[in-house]
Amino acid sequence: MLYRTTTDSPVGTLTLVASDAGLVAVLWPDDSPGRVRLAAAEERANHPVLAAARTQLGEYFAGRRRDFDLPLAPVGTAFQRAVWAALAAIPHGETRSYGDIARAIGRPTASRAVGAANGRNPLSIVVPCHRVIGASGQLTGFAGGLAAKQQLLAHERR
Repeated sequence: MLYRTTTDSPVGTLTLVASDAGLVAVLWPDDSPGRVRLAAAEERANHPVLAAARTQLGEYFAGRRRDFDLPLAPVGTAFQRAVWAALAAIPHGETRSYGDIARAIGRPTASRAVGAANGRNPLSIVVPCHRVIGASGQLTGFAGGLAAKQQLLAHERR
């Protein structure tokens, strides 16, 4: 069973989705329904995982939290989960390229596949896919839009 609620943030109203095992997704206001495929979720704002996620996201945006301490339960392939684990290891306020992530997971020639897995990250912000940039240092695609990506990176540099 999946549960959902929404939370307001400086980058828009985010939809939080959880199972009893952990946080499953943090979705953007205009997220494409095909980017993260989920079963129907019941509205349940008081679910403990959702309440903790809402609190921790509030602390993050208030500048009082750098890392999240939530049970996570994303659904993905073994490759995607490896990429998402590498994303979670990027320190607050730092960035990495897709090639850096490919090397970190032991697949140095898989930059494009890393980009695809990064784009399917269901746990935006909590698993910081916004910290991945192009090899040239340019901001690249982001499910929440490039303005939100830039805003998140600027927030973390403060």
